[in-house]
Amino acid sequence: MTVTADDVDATISHVVAVLSPAVDADRSAPAGTLEWSCRHTAEHIGDCLMSYAGQLAAQPTDRYVRFMATADDEASPAQVLEFAETGARILAAMVRTTPARVRAYHPTGMADPEGFAAMGCVEALLHGQDIAQGLGLPFDPPRDVCARVLIRMFPQAAADLCAVDPWHALLWSTGRVELPGRPRLRQWRWHGAPPAGETTR
Repeated sequence: MTVTADDVDATISHVVAVLSPAVDADRSAPAGTLEWSCRHTAEHIGDCLMSYAGQLAAQPTDRYVRFMATADDEASPAQVLEFAETGARILAAMVRTTPARVRAYHPTGMADPEGFAAMGCVEALLHGQDIAQGLGLPFDPPRDVCARVLIRMFPQAAADLCAVDPWHALLWSTGRVELPGRPRLRQWRWHGAPPAGETTR
């Protein structure tokens, strides 16, 4: 199973579909259990995914590209959501056009385009749910995307939790929930680099 640009597109499309009906809601409310507001969390999605796109564009080996993307202070909630979607679409475009052999810096390992796509999906899924919780909206992401992301980012959890709903397994792997017989993780780390032994393609 491979995480692709299509998964990034599917993820952000789901986030936008869930949040769009509540664009007039108070975005100063906390996003789920985060200390961030819903507005700041949506802005973080856009910035984070644009940052991943920047890594693929510049391909630094020891640092992040030195920039930060933000929404205008005057941006409406709908426009901040548009900003988040823009970051995801730019990342998807970079994943589609970057050769699979490319590697670029991430603290969790030199990542390939698939890795950045998967990281982008995790960021958008988790923080999309945070915003949805803050606004009182249901969040039920596509399970096929969750399954592919889980295998790429958390391969051991994917093997150990093969009988668990992949969305719940992803939430557990990122310290968001507990599962029966498995307490909530206090520390966690995903695998940004390709699986050990994988050759460049």
